[in-house]
Amino acid sequence: MRSTILKGWWLAVALSLLSACSALRLAYDKGPTLAWWWLDGWGDFGGEQAQRVKDDIRSWFTWHRKAQLDAYAIWLARLQAKSAESITPAQMCALADEARQQLEPALQHALVRMAPWVASLSQAQLQHIARRFAEGNEELRREHLQPDPAEREAAARQRLQDRAERFYGRLNPAQRELLARMLRSSPLEAARWLAEREQRQQQTLQSLRRLVAERADAARIAAVLQGLVHDAEHSPDPAYRAHQQRVRDFNCELAARLHEAAGPEQRRRLHERLQGWQDDLRLLAAQAGREDSPLP
Repeated sequence: MRSTILKGWWLAVALSLLSACSALRLAYDKGPTLAWWWLDGWGDFGGEQAQRVKDDIRSWFTWHRKAQLDAYAIWLARLQAKSAESITPAQMCALADEARQQLEPALQHALVRMAPWVASLSQAQLQHIARRFAEGNEELRREHLQPDPAEREAAARQRLQDRAERFYGRLNPAQRELLARMLRSSPLEAARWLAEREQRQQQTLQSLRRLVAERADAARIAAVLQGLVHDAEHSPDPAYRAHQQRVRDFNCELAARLHEAAGPEQRRRLHERLQGWQDDLRLLAAQAGREDSPLP
């Protein structure tokens, strides 16, 4: 489980970095409103609680625009400089680690902002979060655990192809076959992944209920939230943690192999896309201090 209710802002930033250039600027400028709609869908906030969440969202985006966007652009420039080079699976994993480190301050800042919200959650809101977890899991079962193995494999292959084409543009038949062939050797066990996700969700709900019952202060809540995020990314179950590592290693190898298979035009497209993201981020950072539009 990706600690969905805990990492909303951080994931929004990460997904924005995978958008088309113009979409990045539009999504970020609309970020406070989009974040409110998304988070309210989970927390079902009302009254003074809702106003506190909206104020914190605006404050987070003001801080993030000023403190983080230039650093993202600098990192993307380093990545762009390597985009025409060969890359090994180990180097691909190192790049993924760097990306996670770049996003870490945004996540930590969000968790501190979220802590007071947790303290004010009602039992009805906790039940609402539990229902959202269940609904999301059911959707994932439909998308990842189709009864027909061929249908399941085809859906997984299409997801991988869509992600790759965000960076390189349309894949040729040989590249699509490479993805299909590698996917057949993937160590990912979808049922096991979903079971772990549900475990982490139960851990999250238990922790939230305990914090509310204890009337915990903001510092303790933030520390617990950080622990939940850590457990989602590094499972406390040693066997599943080993599974996570195998999947990570496989993903790094797949990404490296795909980059090696990319032709000159596809690498040029990747180079241009990285440049576009840099330009967007620098433009957004230059607008630090602008007045955000009011939230609904």
